[in-house]
Amino acid sequence: MDNRQALGSWLSGPRAAAEEAGVDFGYRGEQLGLPEEGPGSIARPGRRLGALAVDWGLSLLIAYGLITQSYNEAAQIWAPLIMFALMVLTVGTVGFTPGKRLLGLRVLALDTGRVSPWRAVLRTVLLFLAIPALIWDRDGRGLHDRLAGTVEVRI
Repeated sequence: MDNRQALGSWLSGPRAAAEEAGVDFGYRGEQLGLPEEGPGSIARPGRRLGALAVDWGLSLLIAYGLITQSYNEAAQIWAPLIMFALMVLTVGTVGFTPGKRLLGLRVLALDTGRVSPWRAVLRTVLLFLAIPALIWDRDGRGLHDRLAGTVEVRI
């Protein structure tokens, strides 16, 4: 092996080196039986973060406009509570929050397709802990989705 090849594999990362050695990783969602592209495929991180930002903005707007006239109080106390309730109620009933719907996303249970209220509560609690949402598997699902048995897909 020459120095260029060794340096190239180091710069491109372990995944590229493994693929070069013949390892087949497949696409995101393949192990779950989901399509590679289009409706039903795994949602990309950018859309997921965008939906979260829309939901946070909506919660902040509700807290500031309807509950309190203090932005600081709305942001620190009421907006997280409103967002928690919004996520549990909407994901547990229709499968998406307003932000997810706006960006074309939906949360599905892997076994039944429909997210039960208890799964929605578990998923939301884990999402609010932040650490589970920052740990992702090979399919792009956060630990909160794995533990709740859910997946976020494009619609």
